[in-house]
Amino acid sequence: MTKMPHGMSRLDLFLKECLNHHALNDDRPLPDTFGYLLAANPVTGNLSHAHIVNAFDDLVESMRVNKVKPGTADAGMTFLGQFIDHDITLDATSAIGTKIDPRSIRNIRTPNLDLDCVYGDGPEASPYLYGQGDAHEFLLFGREDNPYDLARNCKGRALIGDFRNDENILVSQVQGAFVALHNILMTQAKENGDAGHDIANCAAMGIRSDVWHDSINPGLRTFEEVRRFIRLHYQWIVLNEFLPAFVDQHDIDHALSHDIFPHGPMMPAEFSVAAYRFGHATVQHEYTLRHGEAPLDLFALRGFGPRDPGATVEMAQFFGPNAQKALPVGTDMANTLFELPDFIVGSGLTWGDHQIPLPQAKKLALRNILRDRTAMQLPSGQQMARHLGIPELTAPKELRDKHITKTPLWFYCLQEAQESGKGKLTGVGGKIVASVFARILKEDYESVLHVPGFTPWSGFGDTCSMANIMAFVEKHRDDVKYREDLFCG
Repeated sequence: MTKMPHGMSRLDLFLKECLNHHALNDDRPLPDTFGYLLAANPVTGNLSHAHIVNAFDDLVESMRVNKVKPGTADAGMTFLGQFIDHDITLDATSAIGTKIDPRSIRNIRTPNLDLDCVYGDGPEASPYLYGQGDAHEFLLFGREDNPYDLARNCKGRALIGDFRNDENILVSQVQGAFVALHNILMTQAKENGDAGHDIANCAAMGIRSDVWHDSINPGLRTFEEVRRFIRLHYQWIVLNEFLPAFVDQHDIDHALSHDIFPHGPMMPAEFSVAAYRFGHATVQHEYTLRHGEAPLDLFALRGFGPRDPGATVEMAQFFGPNAQKALPVGTDMANTLFELPDFIVGSGLTWGDHQIPLPQAKKLALRNILRDRTAMQLPSGQQMARHLGIPELTAPKELRDKHITKTPLWFYCLQEAQESGKGKLTGVGGKIVASVFARILKEDYESVLHVPGFTPWSGFGDTCSMANIMAFVEKHRDDVKYREDLFCG
């Protein structure tokens, strides 16, 4: 928001700085592309593609389990993690089996915790996400036959900042909760009561007063205050609740006080393609949507279409003291993810002259490893450990038996969590994930890290948590100005 005239996206601002000779000019990847922390690590040696794929298949089959003892993180944290991923990364270019330099891949999301997956580029640049007339600062939300579903176009597609946040009904309702939160707080801010004053005062923290006059459309002043208020609390949640749920606290603290990858890209492929995909290992094979109801299979929770009112979840089932739990980060993975349904994967894969049959292509773990080795060619876990001065783990037996001595980075991060992380990322995985989030917050001078003395709003309860924010949304979701005018679809 700072120095950003209304109607300008962050990329627009970056280009403007280039024209004014204020932008950096070196060999680092642009902020809106991916990149490497270390050099590319291509597949070498005399092993055939078929041999390598079969070795990786043996490895991922060792992960398959029907039941895992739940971990300590709330089940909703898995889907908050998916939501966060969709806020900071979108690669619409790479494909398994085709080599590509991540520096050539545009990150369609901004590498900031700015909720562009909710807000798009704001009411002026993304007007299709917002109401009209007096409701122009409110986000479209709800339909006449389901007021708690996302707003949709005539084909049933969700009108949201990132289409992926409708891919299952759980992440869809995390998205919906943030949309509803904005509309609730906009209503309270417009009423000019205590909540409105709290929102305005919080939004002003860390921002020069002249910014509100020089860079903000006066007609969007309240919108910008509410958006900044929500962004600060969201960033606080990421830093103080989400990351500690899955990452060793020592790695988080170290990343905040040091920059272990000072010359790395804002969005490393080692993060987006490997380390941050730890969330796949935390997915349960089924979930209970509401208290007292039978659990549903993961893939019965399909999205990308209008949601029936009966599929509205009770967020207390996913966040809070009585919530279901995510699986611990580790080398066990729910059996469901080894047989992805046809609507997700409907054909085999090709790597050079090797055809990977559909049954193998349906294994999510194998797809993760093949995306690394065939497309991005990431450094191995051992290479990353050596670079960071961390003792290296031995490659799993399934790989050594096939004469492969280096472990794909995604599996290596899970192996560390399994062997020494007590169900959380540590070592290489912990350092990559913690450092990327720390850098995102450090480089954004409007982030919560740059607001001295920030204290979460007491209106969310005694503590600021996803559970309390979700409870606040469920309590007030009908108390929205222009509510029915915001229905669509």
